[in-house]
Amino acid sequence: MAYAVMAFDGEDAGAPARRLAARPRHLAVLTDWIESGRLAFGAPIVAGPDARMVGSLMVVHGEETAALDAYLAAEPFSTDGVWVRRTTWPFRIAPLPYAPIPMGVAGDPAPARTHTMILALDGTDAEAPTRRQAARPAHLERATAGAAAGLVALGGAVMDPTGTRMIGSILVTRHAEDEAARAWLDADPYMAAGVWRDVSLHGMRFAAALPWKPLPGAAG
Repeated sequence: MAYAVMAFDGEDAGAPARRLAARPRHLAVLTDWIESGRLAFGAPIVAGPDARMVGSLMVVHGEETAALDAYLAAEPFSTDGVWVRRTTWPFRIAPLPYAPIPMGVAGDPAPARTHTMILALDGTDAEAPTRRQAARPAHLERATAGAAAGLVALGGAVMDPTGTRMIGSILVTRHAEDEAARAWLDADPYMAAGVWRDVSLHGMRFAAALPWKPLPGAAG
């Protein structure tokens, strides 16, 4: 089990300066948590034609919320007011044949959007779990092929607060534009079966060279 953190910066004039000031300490925390095996994934969310950083997606290893609490207490983006909106979920990383996590250039953010984060939440009606289970084998087959091709950088299930029921999905895909990501998403069995009912797309870029460890199922 893990925890996914989706966080957004403030929209005030001082927001970019707060992020820039906290970024060296943020990268130091990430490096420590990655090397100790406590952080599985992290990348900035970006927006606009200049791919400016407006938030983050982080995935913390841990069976208990104490792991998440410890990360947020250590994370300068959380403690220094960079992130002003934050949502967390228990998250189950799908064991897929992922390529190594892309890396940017040390000390120099990538110049453009390279990926898309997809947050897809299931319906909340009584039949939602049944729809998910029926479509799941076909969905996993497609996700496996996508990871093997280097198209899916991360995928997994958003869980309910108890960590026992799947209520959605998070995917990070190698699409630099919403249109391409949406077309790929629309062909997924979960879309065809009406599993995903609330979908949002967010630009991403991999902005730092960090010592990422292989994700579960990663190709050898």
